[in-house]
Amino acid sequence: MPDPTTSGGPPGIPAAPEPRQRWRLVVARGVDPAAATQRDVADAWSGAVESTGLPVARADAGWGRPRISFGAPLPARMAAEAELIDIVLTERWPAWRVREAILGAVPTGWRLVDLHDVWLAGPPLAGQVVAADYRIAFPDTVDPPSLGRAARGLLDAANIPLERTKGAAVVRYDLRPLLVDLEIRAGPPPTAVARTRFHPELGTGRPEAVIEALGDSLGTRLEATSIVRERLVLRSELV
Repeated sequence: MPDPTTSGGPPGIPAAPEPRQRWRLVVARGVDPAAATQRDVADAWSGAVESTGLPVARADAGWGRPRISFGAPLPARMAAEAELIDIVLTERWPAWRVREAILGAVPTGWRLVDLHDVWLAGPPLAGQVVAADYRIAFPDTVDPPSLGRAARGLLDAANIPLERTKGAAVVRYDLRPLLVDLEIRAGPPPTAVARTRFHPELGTGRPEAVIEALGDSLGTRLEATSIVRERLVLRSELV
């Protein structure tokens, strides 16, 4: 009969503490963070949370890495204003104490914007993310009224055929089902605010694809001066 005082670790070691609380961190980073790739981001935040002293729940029966989950991969070198990270604790801590611990360990290039105590038994964070909002700035030489007409044309279109490179192959796809909304602000600088969808079968609407589609509509090649992911949109927000 299994020993109830153990939980998959070495014999005689007490069972791992049960998860008691789940915190959702809202974090931001600049355009040139120290950790660029998603693996780097995960490693940086894992190390940061390890160093806080928080009673973090762990994977693999309490012997693995801290239980940290991310809303969605963030493209390398892209600035972000409200990324989401969930951490699970084995004790209930007040918000001020969690905030103080996180603030003392935020990875280089990042900052803590806010945090929320969320339902422990709720669905995984990544599965709740359905869209993202991007702010795309263009050079002052781009004409805002023309950009606005191009944006309205994309929203009115039945389809937006584009191509992307996948390995050695060129894949044709339709951006239109992935483009939820597109607004042009005159600026300066002229700016497009786009909401694109995360779809389990169709993929993700990339801001670079929106730029390409706008350029195709204008008959020119557009180059953005900056792209910022403003926020991730959860399924519950669209109900």
